[in-house]
Amino acid sequence: MPVITEIEDLRRIYARRVPKMFYDYAESGSWSEQTFRENSSDFDKLYFRQRVAVDMDNRSTRTSMIGQDVAMPVALAPVGLTGMQCADGEIKAARAAERFGVPYTLSTMSICSIEDVAEHTNAPFWFQVYTLKDDDYMQRLFDRARAAKCPAIVITVDLQVLGQRHKDLKNGLSAPPKLTPASIANMMTKVQWGLGMLGTKRRFFGNIVGHAKGVTDPSSLSTWTAEAFDPSLNWERIRQFKKMWGGPVIIKGIMEPEDAVQAVNVGADAIIVSNHGGRQLDGALSSIRALPSVLDAVGDKVEVHLDSGIRSGQDALKAIAMGAKGTYIGRAFTYGLGAMGEQGVTKALEVIHKEMDISMAFCGHTDINTVDRSILHVPKGFSGDWES
Repeated sequence: MPVITEIEDLRRIYARRVPKMFYDYAESGSWSEQTFRENSSDFDKLYFRQRVAVDMDNRSTRTSMIGQDVAMPVALAPVGLTGMQCADGEIKAARAAERFGVPYTLSTMSICSIEDVAEHTNAPFWFQVYTLKDDDYMQRLFDRARAAKCPAIVITVDLQVLGQRHKDLKNGLSAPPKLTPASIANMMTKVQWGLGMLGTKRRFFGNIVGHAKGVTDPSSLSTWTAEAFDPSLNWERIRQFKKMWGGPVIIKGIMEPEDAVQAVNVGADAIIVSNHGGRQLDGALSSIRALPSVLDAVGDKVEVHLDSGIRSGQDALKAIAMGAKGTYIGRAFTYGLGAMGEQGVTKALEVIHKEMDISMAFCGHTDINTVDRSILHVPKGFSGDWES
């Protein structure tokens, strides 16, 4: 087994073991990929303040996210097609998160269904939904999540229309994927991946096929996905979704103070500062740069979490220091999953936890709940000094 000391080690193995189509799906952004890159590189502009002669014993990263106890303030983000990165990928990732003691968020566009993941796990998982037109399907989706004892819904609000991702178009990555001679030839070189996929019955979108109206098989899926998303979304519609669900709601995709205030007004229990990993509006601010103005707008009226760009425990710690109450990893756990399956997701969580724990200690803290902006050197104008 290779020695894994950082998330980048997992990414390199992942790149070798997973078909190019699915690697590119994870490791890309829209248009020029500026936002995709800056989501990570902007963390490098924040510097830690090292403290010495401080008792570092009895450290704890334990805290809570929307009232749920967590081993560290890191959740697994919803990632579509996870079950194509590794056979039964959603089940494996959810199991790893459960053992580690952090939340797992299942995507509507998962390969394994809500019921599949619930059957193979014990800890409740969060469930992510899109803002779709079909009320009947949405209500049944909420009912299925409730039956699976999901404690919270994550509503993604930044995907009314799909951002253009050049690599996906060139690879034929869609729902369902369009196989080409080049992609088939590449898949044939990924023997371990291929054997895993041959050994599972879960190869299609388990929350949609057989559940959405008119989608009885994978061939009818593309028509549904082209028509299902609602470009006319507004805040009243989000309020309706919250009522249809009837439980805690996390709104994902907030980047501007005005939208954060609107999310509070419709009753969000938490909001996620997120630009969809740089996969929607390219040229937008990185999430970490957008975080301070969102926090200024909502104060302590709602929990504010951060997603997009986190590749290390140090990144997560910086987000917490800047005021986020929780963070999400998507690509980081996907690398682990594609590299080494369930064991790889566990390794990704271990790496991030160790980096967070040790860095916190070097900054003079032994409890993640006491970490604040005082552990950072934040450059002037980090969040921007923009003309009105």
